[in-house]
Amino acid sequence: MKRPSVRITDVAALAGVSAGTASKALNNTGQLSRQTRDRVRRAAAQLGFTPDARGRALSSGRTYTVALLTTDSSGRFSIPIMRGVEDVLSAGELATVLCDTRDDPLREQSYLRSLVARGVDGIVVTGRRTEPRAPIDVPLPVVYALAASTDPADASVIVDDAAGAAATITHLRSLGRTRIAHITGPADHRSAAERAQAIAAELCTDPLFGEWSERWGRQATDLALREHPDAITCGSDQIARGVCDRLRELGRPVPGDIAVTGYDNWPVMALASRPPLTTVDLRLDDLGRRAATLLLEAIAGNPHHGVLELPAQLITRESTLGA
Repeated sequence: MKRPSVRITDVAALAGVSAGTASKALNNTGQLSRQTRDRVRRAAAQLGFTPDARGRALSSGRTYTVALLTTDSSGRFSIPIMRGVEDVLSAGELATVLCDTRDDPLREQSYLRSLVARGVDGIVVTGRRTEPRAPIDVPLPVVYALAASTDPADASVIVDDAAGAAATITHLRSLGRTRIAHITGPADHRSAAERAQAIAAELCTDPLFGEWSERWGRQATDLALREHPDAITCGSDQIARGVCDRLRELGRPVPGDIAVTGYDNWPVMALASRPPLTTVDLRLDDLGRRAATLLLEAIAGNPHHGVLELPAQLITRESTLGA
């Protein structure tokens, strides 16, 4: 015998609410309390209720689709952000579409025309750099993640890079390290400059700017050693891994002789380094979750304005603590 289909009225009855309230809770619309939404979703899960996506779209005038527009072709930053976005959107059964512009303005405009024509509910804009970017011009709710919009009226979510960098100095000083050098990426990159500025304010020393690579880390190590440091902070995990490699070649044990810190908590680099790196985690999943939450609020008619700065997190490992 065919099992009868579960209706929205069944969900409403189990949750103890009206059918209209149940619909709003499952569609993530209306002014409902978190407790009510959660109660309705639990009831829907218990009954195995699956909304009719086509009917829901037609009745609401929405597509229940959100786009993540990125310049990060490698996915290094956009994939963790997308995971966070999907954590939030999937609870409301919204689909997320990834659009990679490859840093091509024409490709970006083509995507935007297509997304507007398809009627997506909103867009999260992100990339691989942290420099503020020009806003996109679309008649849709938009939230910027990692790199803020240059328009202060837009909603942007970024990482507090300066506090993250300063945390590495506090950690090293707690271990008794007093002669600390800093090696980082290009001086014209906002992330490198902000991290270096925060560290220079603590140490009153000049950073070594270069490129985001292990090669630069190895090369810059020889320059940094002229100042006889007992610790080296780095603007990225790639640089820090190069530093550790060069110190090992020179017979300078890490952290016994010189402690080393990275930045980004990129597992490919931080965990594969010898030894594993103490580093700063950008918490990109959290960034994505917050951006998605702000986007849902904007879609519901309650947009946020301005820049929201989220904290980074220091992750301690063997490169400063030892085995």
